Amino acid sequence: MRVVIGEDEGLLREALTGALEQWDVEVAASAGTPTEIVRLVDEVRPDVVILDIHMPPDFTDEGLRAAERIRAAHPDIGLLLLSHYAEVVYAERLLSLQPDTRAVGYLLKTQVGSLANLVDALRRVSEGDIVIDPEIINRLMSRRRRRNPLDRLTPQERRVLALVVEGRTNRGVAEVLSCSVATVEKHLGTINDKLQLRQGAGGTAVNLRVLAVLAYLRHNDAP
Repeated sequence: MRVVIGEDEGLLREALTGALEQWDVEVAASAGTPTEIVRLVDEVRPDVVILDIHMPPDFTDEGLRAAERIRAAHPDIGLLLLSHYAEVVYAERLLSLQPDTRAVGYLLKTQVGSLANLVDALRRVSEGDIVIDPEIINRLMSRRRRRNPLDRLTPQERRVLALVVEGRTNRGVAEVLSCSVATVEKHLGTINDKLQLRQGAGGTAVNLRVLAVLAYLRHNDAP
C-alpha cells in the first residue's frame, strides 16, 4: 500500500512516516500544506492520502478542502482524515464527497496512537470501505432532530447500525453483540426496510453503511 501524508506538524509527519514503514506501508511522499499535498497526489497517485483536517494557513478545514479536490480529480484514491476533535459537520461533508462516497475515513488523532488501528483503517479505506471514528458515530446518532428516521429503529437495531457504520463486518458486529451472523443479517434487513434504503448493484455492506449514514444526515430537518 502506498500513501501520501498531509500533516503540518513536522515531528508528527516524520513519526508517522517511520512508524508506517515499519508496518510495510510505503510513504510515497509527505508535505505540510494542502497545495503541496494536492500536487504530490497528482504526481505519485497513492492508494490512500492521510490528511490533517486543520492545516495552514488558517487551520480551519483546509485538509478537508484538499480532500474534496483530490476526490474530484482522483475518485479511485482513498482519503483518511485526522483531527483532534470529533467534528460532526466535517464528517457530514466527508460522507457527501462527489462523485462517489466510498473509500473515506475520519479518525480522531487519539486513535493514531495505536498504529494497528491506523494501519487497519488505511487498509479498509484502500479497499473502498468507510471508516468513521466511534466517537463521531456516537455524536451523529445522538443529535436531536425534529424528524429522525432512527426513531423507527429499536435500541438493538440502532446498536447494530452504529457498529456497521463504524466499519465492522457482519461477523464483527455479531462478535460484539454475542449473537449469530444470521441474527445480524436479519437486523440489517429490518434496518434497510425501516430506513427505506436502496442498495446499488451487489448490495454490499459498504453500500449499506454509506446509505445508512447518508439517510440519517440528509433526510432530516436541522437540529
